[in-house]
Amino acid sequence: MELLIRHARIVDCCQDFLGDVYIDNGIISTIGENLDIDCRTIDARGLVLMPSLVDLHVHFRDPGFTDKEDIESGCRAAVRGGYTMVNLMANTNPPCSNMKIVDYVLKKIKKLGLVDAHQCATITNNFDGRDISHLDRLGEEVKIISEDGKDVMDGKVMVKAMMKARNLGKIVMCHSEEESLSDINMRLAENIMTWRNIAFSEFTGCPVHIAHVSTRESMRYIIDAKNRRANITCEVTPHHIVLSGNNYRVNPPIRDKEDVDYLVDSIKKGWVDAISTDHAPHTREDKDRGAAGISGIETAFSLCYTELVKKGHITLNKLSRLMSKNPSEILCVKKGSVTPGYDGDLILVDLNREYTIRSSEFESKGKNTPFEGWKVSGKILETIKAGKIVFEEGGRS
Repeated sequence: MELLIRHARIVDCCQDFLGDVYIDNGIISTIGENLDIDCRTIDARGLVLMPSLVDLHVHFRDPGFTDKEDIESGCRAAVRGGYTMVNLMANTNPPCSNMKIVDYVLKKIKKLGLVDAHQCATITNNFDGRDISHLDRLGEEVKIISEDGKDVMDGKVMVKAMMKARNLGKIVMCHSEEESLSDINMRLAENIMTWRNIAFSEFTGCPVHIAHVSTRESMRYIIDAKNRRANITCEVTPHHIVLSGNNYRVNPPIRDKEDVDYLVDSIKKGWVDAISTDHAPHTREDKDRGAAGISGIETAFSLCYTELVKKGHITLNKLSRLMSKNPSEILCVKKGSVTPGYDGDLILVDLNREYTIRSSEFESKGKNTPFEGWKVSGKILETIKAGKIVFEEGGRS
């Protein structure tokens, strides 16, 4: 598969220049000016060419909850949002605690051919909170384990799981929430468990990724740990850095303006490793019954560009690092950079194009969003995976 993109403004975490990119056999082959190659060509004059996005926190609900989302609808939503790599959570039905489910998901993803994926496995077997014997039977394909949607409450079990994960070369991804405190104060529930999970990581030497950090206290704990050179990475979500004082149902909850300001400042100072969507599609009925979550993979880039870059908090290079380069490095995939030898996974963006978010246009089955009717900038026009156009904005030739 050959593709030549010409006359683009090329931006990644470290570069910003005008030029051409040639992709051959799915890999970026040549970068230059006025390249003359006989193959399919895109004239990208006036547009920005960036590495495609990589999402460390996604729910595609398959197997078991395909009324909310399935692999095909999730993948189509991903490429519409500019993503060609997703890290899928294990809270399926049955929970992803064995290689049979991992293989089922990865084969379906590969057959569809729209995105690449990593499938997380559970920390405890079938989320029982006690048994970690299944971890020894996981293949090398599983790089991350997570009890997503909750935390491992028993400290002894979590320490043993981290020790085993360290020995197996796997990352533990933490949803930090002390459930016994959730009905009392969700802020305290997150803060206590963030501190605990960091302490366990430092004790065991296990690499830990803290999901959807939402409070300023939790972020301070992470900063302190990073200053101690702890093996900790963290993510924030678009909704936790855009919304405040909002009662839209998500877990962790939308926080206060002071928390948003602190998280944005932490992004500016380089303490945050990634922006992840926590894409959590639900049916209308489930959402009406109080299900927590946002269908966010199709709106993330535009929201972050509008709220972070256009408002002067960070550069477009920095946004590319947070949404492409750093997540790629955490997943150990060769994406996230417009550099020869890297995967030919790119997006074409019109930064000047303003549009209105309408959930009726989502490819995701989940239409649950608090951003209905928001005007945002930064429209993704094309998503390219391995040199193949896997999404093209309607009407664009």
